[in-house]
Amino acid sequence: MMNAQKSKIALLLAASVVTVALTGCGGSDGNDGKPGEPGGEPAGSIHKLNLDITKVNYENGSPVVTVFATNEDDLPIVGLTNLEIKKALQLIPQGATGPGNSANWQGLGSSKNYVDNKNGSYTFKFDTFDSNKVFNAQLTQRFNVVSAAGKLPDGTSVPVAEMVEDFDGQGNAPLYTKNIVSHEVCTTCHVEGEKIYHQATEVETCISCHTQEFADGRGKPHVAFSHLIHNVHNANKAWGKNNKVPEVAQHIVQDNCQVCHVESDMLTEAKNWSRIPTMEVCSSCHVDIDFAAGKGHSQQLDNSNCIACHNSNWTAELHTGKTAEKKAVMAQLGMSATLAGQEDNTAVLTVTVFDKDGNAIDAASVQDKIKRLETITNVGPNFPIMGYNPSPVTGYKKVAKDLVKDGALQDGVTLVDGKLVFTTPALPFGAGDTDTAFTFIGLEMCNTGTTLTACTADSTTTSMKADLVFGTKSSNAPSMRHVNSVNFSACQNCHSETFEIHKGYHAGFVMTEQVSHSKDASDKPIVGVDACVTCHTPEGAGYSGTGMALEIRAHKTHAEKANGLIGDNCTQCHNDFNLDAFKVKGAMEFNKGSYTTPITATCTSCHAPESIGHGLENMGAIVNGDYTQANQAAQSETCFYCHTPTVADHTQVKM
Repeated sequence: MMNAQKSKIALLLAASVVTVALTGCGGSDGNDGKPGEPGGEPAGSIHKLNLDITKVNYENGSPVVTVFATNEDDLPIVGLTNLEIKKALQLIPQGATGPGNSANWQGLGSSKNYVDNKNGSYTFKFDTFDSNKVFNAQLTQRFNVVSAAGKLPDGTSVPVAEMVEDFDGQGNAPLYTKNIVSHEVCTTCHVEGEKIYHQATEVETCISCHTQEFADGRGKPHVAFSHLIHNVHNANKAWGKNNKVPEVAQHIVQDNCQVCHVESDMLTEAKNWSRIPTMEVCSSCHVDIDFAAGKGHSQQLDNSNCIACHNSNWTAELHTGKTAEKKAVMAQLGMSATLAGQEDNTAVLTVTVFDKDGNAIDAASVQDKIKRLETITNVGPNFPIMGYNPSPVTGYKKVAKDLVKDGALQDGVTLVDGKLVFTTPALPFGAGDTDTAFTFIGLEMCNTGTTLTACTADSTTTSMKADLVFGTKSSNAPSMRHVNSVNFSACQNCHSETFEIHKGYHAGFVMTEQVSHSKDASDKPIVGVDACVTCHTPEGAGYSGTGMALEIRAHKTHAEKANGLIGDNCTQCHNDFNLDAFKVKGAMEFNKGSYTTPITATCTSCHAPESIGHGLENMGAIVNGDYTQANQAAQSETCFYCHTPTVADHTQVKM
């Protein structure tokens, strides 16, 4: 098959070659050796395994590949036993298999046949390539090298490592390749080194196995990477084994294509997704279309006519327009608020609406366009004392109040000089932290395209920038919760900057500089997640009967729903641990009606109590006890006498 197409492929290559500089071709410079060649003493420990292909040549059309292995200190590693070239492939150019078809990788073989050269380098040979394939030196060649986790002969532990490098048919940098998404983008959600699925830890390995050829050969079009990857990141249909559904991933990215499709100088075909539309890719999201039957689309038996209608600019606009539109709507309005405690223990909340230039406007002028302006008020930012449900001690629960809903001003809300004003019921003000009340504000607007429009029953809506305001009864400076454990920038790495938190049940909260109250060393506002504790309080189990405290809920949500993404790597979310924060915390309702001391509640939100390895009660903890018992013991836990958790190692113990 390949011989018959050689001349056609050569012409296509000449017409569509893209030059790319391949990083890493020279390999490590080594120590005490010639540049590009290994040398020096071998590594004694391996915390990180780096792999690189330093040389490719060909003998009778079969590649001979030299792989160089080093540790984190660039020392050569000798004695690897789990090394393999998982896939050797060549790239069939766009259109070579039929008009309109995208470029696709063709598998040629794999190899576990290598010689350890005892200097950090390993030489692979292939006994045979796939007998049905013909090596073509005109095509880009790819080698996917994998080393499974294991041990060296002397017992030294070796972590897993994967890498992919592309070459031309002579072992030089390739003239063209197909790189649309990057491993670096995937690791904004998926932890570096944690398996993504099967045993693969890098997207390039996934791509090297899940080829169109692989899918066609099994009669399973849904397992080709370009189809599969969209399936698992949107909620349009079930996929894979055991009817796994991608609802979690879809909720994370909210159909924002640009979360994954990030352009880069290193991605030679970053725009391929819009430039070369195919039935195989489009049907992964547009599941109501049957191209062969002409259902939902004009009948298409192949990809030859796709580009006639779906030109690159239009395709890109359709798929990025939703996100661009959302950003444009969000930019049109902002909010600012004040909160003032009163002698009768109420607090007056005043909300001002701003235009895109920061000028105050009359809220009445946009009132009919407001789907919902929601406020949630609590007392005590460091340890809120108003429960998600009524507190068994104070009897108070958070004050949730819509100021505007479906374009209508709500009861108890007035317009004063164009500002929305609401007086809360009496709050449980006290001394110290409880002298401060705080309000989290969400705004949801109705829009048609990028234009704000009067709300109707079927209006499209967009959540706007949220706001956070503090106020005291004493008129002293307010107390504020720390924001040095989790910054929302970490959340944005995975969720994107337009993520509308809890939209649906709530107005939706978009975390921006409007909710910041601290700045970093470069004077940039720190957007924390402290506003969330207005609702995610220590007291009051939620609708599921489990604890609503931010310390519990955030961990449980990411452990139960996103554990496959983050594993147990705290750095995916945390930039630090503020252990001193526990000094001002008390009992947390872990399950409905039962309370746990704060450190233990936080730890057992991920770890089952029995898995920690010793009796928690012996360390001063109360697990699922009553409120008074757990609250009195809150500062008696001795966990930090032995445990000194850090972001890099949350299991660290004092020695």
